[in-house]
Amino acid sequence: MNAWRATLIVLSLTLMVSGSHAADVLHLYIWNTYLSEETAARFEARCGCRLKQDFYSDNEEMLAKLEAGAIGYDLLVPTGNAVETLLRQQALQPLDKNRLPNLGNIKAEFRNPWYDPGMRYAVPYATTVTVLGYNATRLSELGLPTDSWALIFEPRYLDKLKGKVTVLNSQRELMGAAMKYLGYSVQETDPARWDEAKRLILRTKPYWATFSNSTYIKDLAVGTIWVAHGYSSDMYRAQQDARDAGRPFNIAFRTPKEGAVLAVDSFVLHKSGRRPDLAHQFINFMLDGANAADVSNLIGAGNPNAAARPYIAPGIAGNPGIFPPAADLQRLEMLRDFDPKTRRLLSRMWTEIKVR
Repeated sequence: MNAWRATLIVLSLTLMVSGSHAADVLHLYIWNTYLSEETAARFEARCGCRLKQDFYSDNEEMLAKLEAGAIGYDLLVPTGNAVETLLRQQALQPLDKNRLPNLGNIKAEFRNPWYDPGMRYAVPYATTVTVLGYNATRLSELGLPTDSWALIFEPRYLDKLKGKVTVLNSQRELMGAAMKYLGYSVQETDPARWDEAKRLILRTKPYWATFSNSTYIKDLAVGTIWVAHGYSSDMYRAQQDARDAGRPFNIAFRTPKEGAVLAVDSFVLHKSGRRPDLAHQFINFMLDGANAADVSNLIGAGNPNAAARPYIAPGIAGNPGIFPPAADLQRLEMLRDFDPKTRRLLSRMWTEIKVR
């Protein structure tokens, strides 16, 4: 009997320790490649916990998974308009700023975003700009401009690029680029102006090779396409891949003079998360300058953390396509959610664009 009791006690203690260890896990749902293995390991050593990451490649994918019932994520890293959606759904926990002593490292211009005034729910982590990436060698030979959306929307230029251009497979991003080229805001609500953007896209669609959200990185790097509409961090990767492979051409990227879309990705606490204590530890850890610089050095993302600057590689910190100068920042807009009527209108237009 005593032996049986001893066995039960040992088993109970084992389960208690095992359960306690299992509880010390931070569940992070994040963009792929947004955190290096080294930084993740440093955090695990610091907190004495395990970091479990799941990945997504699009805000809509992340939102759809949550709406389908996924629970248990402590931290998410959505873009501003997705933060807006999550707040509307009352899906987020407010931040406890007393647990975030490094919060003061956020640059002043990012501390009061439209989607979360006063940073009550979201801590900015990384930025990207939707830009034009291009084969600088080829376009110089062709004498084509690289500072305007005209490069992907005007037949007089596309005649020289037919089959060598890709555009994002994203309703908001592609139609937003068309709107900026036409001189309108990406937040425009006038149906006539959106129809103008749709007609511009349909006019130039036959010149494009494809709609792509990811393959353009490799295609630019190997030289099968010469112009891509995409994200600054992706263009940086294509540039480095072409350079590392010794390609006989250079990849460059820049913000069009008409303006573009700026995206800010932030850490937020999901209501279903079980470890807000670990979530706050992680956010504060990532607010440290050396850790915050990780995302810039890893993928060429822009950085809203002032303390990160000394730790960012000079070639990245000085790249205007990644860190736009003040003049460019004034022409950038963040995407916001639309009312249901406008969303339905744009959805119909996007379907027409894709099937025609």
